[in-house]
Amino acid sequence: MLNNNISTVSVEQLPIIDISSYNEELKKQIVSKEIENACKNFGFFYIKGHGIEQELIDRLERLSKKFFSLDQSTKMKYRMELAQKAWRGYFIVGGELTSGLKDWKEGLYLGTELSDEHPMVIAQTPLHGLNLFPTSQEEIDYDIVGFKDTILTYIDKVTQLGHTLMELIAISLNLSPDYFSSRYTQDPLILFRIFNYPSIINDNNNKLGEGSETIEDKVEWGVGEHTDYGVLTILYQDNVGGLQVHSKNGWISAPPIQGSFVCNIGDMLDRMTGGLYRSTPHRVELNRSGRDRISFPLFFDPNFNSYPTEIEGIEQIQNKDDSSSRWDHFNIHSFKGSYGQYLLNKVGKVFPDLKNNVL
Repeated sequence: MLNNNISTVSVEQLPIIDISSYNEELKKQIVSKEIENACKNFGFFYIKGHGIEQELIDRLERLSKKFFSLDQSTKMKYRMELAQKAWRGYFIVGGELTSGLKDWKEGLYLGTELSDEHPMVIAQTPLHGLNLFPTSQEEIDYDIVGFKDTILTYIDKVTQLGHTLMELIAISLNLSPDYFSSRYTQDPLILFRIFNYPSIINDNNNKLGEGSETIEDKVEWGVGEHTDYGVLTILYQDNVGGLQVHSKNGWISAPPIQGSFVCNIGDMLDRMTGGLYRSTPHRVELNRSGRDRISFPLFFDPNFNSYPTEIEGIEQIQNKDDSSSRWDHFNIHSFKGSYGQYLLNKVGKVFPDLKNNVL
């Protein structure tokens, strides 16, 4: 039987930070201080006033729902196996693992669109290449006209937002505004996901039919407890909700707030700041709303090869071994190497069947 996932969730709330006037010097200092407090105390925060048009977000949500409503054989035309090293494409419900357990979601893996002539692609760098998009005619046939252009526009705009946020994070650490961009994120690795969490219970209060008999006894979460790998995640979630964050005082809910994104820091920013800004475990509840849940996480990460070659701690901040209190007991501060090396170590655990395609 499905695990009910009944657990105590605190009424504590994540900070909400308005960045609408961040270019004004006084406002920039105020916002960076708010980010400092949020990163020290939660590792998560909402942002509003981000300047990304709601129409673009709504359009992407509408087209994504249409894509996921297509029959399974059609969606499998864009399956991840076909992208090989680029690590892009569609995966089925239960096809992705978190901490070794199946998630109750399906999704599209996407990223910066790079042609076959791009130097990183020519070098066969993992996680770089072309996305698996429907053709223009297929968009017409599937009634998802504009899906590709909408995705690429969204990636571009949220990537620019990522640069802004990393500048504010640098200021919050009393560093030069270009500290991260000059070292790691001038040409960031952008990994974008469109996730669909089917409801366990449909509108008729019945268990979801397709595939449920094969994984329902094993699934416990929409996404299990984990931390993100890079420096910054920028998440849009629809109004169904389900995100939970493990704060210092226990698990708290991070419900949807209209016009906002949820941001959280990842393992590499934890590594760089010596644990001052700590990557925070989070998870997604099973969806029992009676309707599908859509979310768009964009991972704004260091360049795959990093610069100069390794992820390093900030000189002014002392590193420490806090593995005993970390959810996975891993000493992130002992890691030495490029971001690509760290990431590839994780890839095979998420999609074991695709490991050989990427590595």
